[in-house]
Amino acid sequence: MFIHLGGDEVIRSKDVIAILDYDSNEADGITVEFLQAKSKQDVIIISEDLTKSVVVTESYVYYSPISSLTLKRRAQVISEFEDYTENEEENTEEEK
Repeated sequence: MFIHLGGDEVIRSKDVIAILDYDSNEADGITVEFLQAKSKQDVIIISEDLTKSVVVTESYVYYSPISSLTLKRRAQVISEFEDYTENEEENTEEEK
């Protein structure tokens, strides 16, 4: 399944490593250091006007205008849906 990050950016939900709040006061030194160390070619800024969250994948770091809470909810709904469909497929196979 996919998660819409804003603008024209859509990523595969299974590629998400972390969804971080951009303005979080809880960001520790290692997180800030990691984000600063990413090369510009690995960073995708979706909206120049507003950044509310940072989404980390293996390949890229996305600066998204959508809040981290909204993105986490989307990811959770997708995860629950995937779990449900997997269970349905298993039940169907067992009935055969």
